[in-house]
Amino acid sequence: MAVLLFMILLAVAQIILRNFFGTSLIWIEPLLQNAVLWIGLLGAMIASRNDEHIRIDVASTLLPEKYHPYLTVAVDLFTAFICVLVAWYSVGFVIEEYEYATPAFGSVPSWLLQAIIPVGFSVMAVRYVVLFALGLIGKRPKMQEPVA
Repeated sequence: MAVLLFMILLAVAQIILRNFFGTSLIWIEPLLQNAVLWIGLLGAMIASRNDEHIRIDVASTLLPEKYHPYLTVAVDLFTAFICVLVAWYSVGFVIEEYEYATPAFGSVPSWLLQAIIPVGFSVMAVRYVVLFALGLIGKRPKMQEPVA
C-alpha cells in the first residue's frame, strides 16, 4: 500500500511540476511505468499462489456440476501453457534489452527491471502445472468462491 501511495504522490508531483512550473523530473515516468509492471506481476504471482486470479467463468455455468473438475484441469493446463509461452518470449525480450543496453532511468538498465516478466510468468506457470497435476489425481484444492 505504501508503494502505491508513493507512486500516486510521484504522479501528482509530476503533474504539478508540468502544469504550474513548466518542468518535470525525467526519471519519474519510467520509474512509475516499471513500478506498475512490478506491482502487477507480483500481484499476479500472489493471486496464482492462492488461486484467486480473475476468471471469466462462462463454461462452468453452462456445464453440469459433474464436468467441473475436468473443466478446472483443462483451464489449469491452458493457463500454464499461456504462462510458459509468455515467459519464453519475454526471455528473448529481456535478452534484447540487455544487448541494446537501454537505460530505464539514470544508470539503471531496463533489462534488469523487465526481468520480472519472465520470472513472474515462470512462477505462475509452475503453480498452474502443479494445480493441473493435483487436479489429475483428484487432490486439487477447491477454488476460492468469488466475493460479491
